[in-house]
Amino acid sequence: MRHLSILALAIMPTMSAAEMLDDTPRIALMSAFPPEWVALQEGLENPSEHELNGVTFITGQMGGKDVVIFLSGVSMVNAAMTTQLALDHFDITTIAFSGIAGGVDTSLSIGDVVVPAQWGKYLEGVMARETDGAFSIPPWMNSDFENLGMITTVPMGIKSAASAEVDDRFWFQSDEKLLETARRVAEEMTLADCNPDNECLSTAPEIVIGGNGVSGPFFVDNAELRTWAFATFEAQVLDMESAAVAHVAYANDVPFIAFRSLSDLAGGGEGANEMGTFMSLAASNAASVMRGFVAALE
Repeated sequence: MRHLSILALAIMPTMSAAEMLDDTPRIALMSAFPPEWVALQEGLENPSEHELNGVTFITGQMGGKDVVIFLSGVSMVNAAMTTQLALDHFDITTIAFSGIAGGVDTSLSIGDVVVPAQWGKYLEGVMARETDGAFSIPPWMNSDFENLGMITTVPMGIKSAASAEVDDRFWFQSDEKLLETARRVAEEMTLADCNPDNECLSTAPEIVIGGNGVSGPFFVDNAELRTWAFATFEAQVLDMESAAVAHVAYANDVPFIAFRSLSDLAGGGEGANEMGTFMSLAASNAASVMRGFVAALE
C-alpha cells in the first residue's frame, strides 16, 4: 500500500500558479457597485467578458490603454478579495478605483472629486472596555489615535514582499507618479454640476489631489463620527473599499490610486442623507476624471 501511495503522488499533477485568463498587461479599473459600474464603462472599446467566482471582468481598451474593468463589491472584505482575484488571473500593472464617497472635510462639497495621497483603515482595532465612564484598551496594545468612545483604531500587522517582518503600518500610499498624472488632468477638466434629473449643486465641483482618505466596514451617516474622522485622521473622505484595495496593492507591489467623488456628507448635511439625490452625478464625475487620467498615462 505504501508503494501505491508513493506512485500516486508521483503521477499527480503538480500544483501550479493561478490560471491566467488574459496575459496582456492591463490597468485595472475598479468600482464598488452597479451605478458606478455603468459610469465606468463609458468609452470602453473592444470589450470581452471573463467570469470568475461570480465576478465579471471586462477586458478592452480605454484612452488607448489596455484595461480590465470589474466591480469590487461593497465592503472591505469584498474589495480585498476581488482585488486579489484580479491580480491572480490578470497581468495588472496599475490599480485605479473610481466611485462615490462621504465627505468629511468641511471645506469640500458634494460632487467634488478627491484623489487622496494615502488611505487608512480607520475602523480596524479595538472595541475598548469601559471602566468608571472611561474607555481603555488592553495594556499590551497601543494606539496613536484618539478614540471615539469605545472605538479605538489599532493597525493590524500585515505581510508583504516588501519586508520580512510584520508591518504595522496604518497608511497605504497612493503612487506618486499616478498622483502627478492626476494633478495634470485636474488642471484641464471641468466637472458636471447637475444630475440627469436636472438637480444641480449650489457649488461648482472641484478636483482635489492629495490629503487623506479612510475606509471602514460601515456606511457612515453620523455627524459625530464624521467630526472624529476629520479631527483624528485629517481625512477628507471616507468610504468602504479604497483602503482595502490599497492594502492588497501594497502587498503585491502594484501602483494604486483612487478617485472618489462626494455623493453625501456622511451625516454632516442639514437634512436627510444626500446620496440618493447625487449618487449618479458623483459616480459620473469620478469616472470622468479617471477616464481622463487613463488617457493621460504614459
